[in-house]
Amino acid sequence: MTSVLVRDVSLNFGAVEVLKSLNLDVAEGEFIVLLGPSGCGKSTLLNCVAGLLDVSAGQIFINGKNVTWEEPKDRGIGMVFQSYALYPQMSVEGNLSFGLKNAGLPKDEIAKRIARAASILQIEPLLQRKPAALSGGQRQRVAIGRALVRDVNVFLFDEPLSNLDAKLRSELRVEIKRLHQTLGNTMIYVTHDQIEAMTLADRIAVMRNGLIQQLDRPQAIYSKPVNRFVAGFIGSPGMNFLDGRLESRDGKPWFAADGVAIPLATYAFEPGGFKPGPAVFGIRPEHVGMNSGADWPFSAKATVEVVEPMGSDTLVWTRLGGQNFTVRVTSERAPATGDQVAIGFDPLRASIFDQQSGARL
Repeated sequence: MTSVLVRDVSLNFGAVEVLKSLNLDVAEGEFIVLLGPSGCGKSTLLNCVAGLLDVSAGQIFINGKNVTWEEPKDRGIGMVFQSYALYPQMSVEGNLSFGLKNAGLPKDEIAKRIARAASILQIEPLLQRKPAALSGGQRQRVAIGRALVRDVNVFLFDEPLSNLDAKLRSELRVEIKRLHQTLGNTMIYVTHDQIEAMTLADRIAVMRNGLIQQLDRPQAIYSKPVNRFVAGFIGSPGMNFLDGRLESRDGKPWFAADGVAIPLATYAFEPGGFKPGPAVFGIRPEHVGMNSGADWPFSAKATVEVVEPMGSDTLVWTRLGGQNFTVRVTSERAPATGDQVAIGFDPLRASIFDQQSGARL
């Protein structure tokens, strides 16, 4: 069953198109992450679903009901914002109960909902404290609790962890995933952080310029990006890109760059994707081997230019085809600057894109 349905939604601010005939289906109980750079329209789309912005065209359905022109309070959603937006003069319990009191719920029902939310979020000891006495992570838990007590089917999160430090973000990421597993509610989550997206989502909608570029499972987007933008946006460190040409040699496909020829016999082209001409070859640093002794379909010699220790892993910067090329190795196998190394990979794990359109070939 579809929980949230967005159909041909457009939003214009004057002459500026922010969303462009956008479509999105979110299944009941699904965790969807809207991912993209600043200004791509992800928060705007979330605000349209929430009813905080009126769409210029299209329709929005929640649980089968057309809510395109409904007030936010009538849409059956709970929203968690980037800012905690807690009432400083109220206790945690007061913040959680405020909306319920205004809705006229009985006292025993309010107490029951607060107790349930506090238990799920593990904030029972904090109920009598005021926001000033809480850490950033505790405040964000309270903000999530305020949405949770509404007892709704759809939760919307607008970059809820961006104000926290790296350690707290990591901890609360796990808590949000546990919350989804416990409740089973539909969740739509906005972030520009691809690690958050990869770890939280059932499916990721990668957005750019008001359009969804790719909507799929995290591993599918990582392994088979539909275009160069998605390939470059997903993955840390970023994918290596080599500008060159596709060529046919003895009836077999090859990629050629400055002094480099990569056989593509193992690469799975899209239907009709192989066509000789300018192209971009992409492969992730973690899919490249170094001094491994493996029998790679492609291998080459390279000089180490920069070594970047990252704890358990090390990034090694070299050049291939006259262009920057990064390899990810374990720290125990890290070479030194100036070393001559052998690098190799299987093009089966690569992605090839049209140089002009950026589409996957």
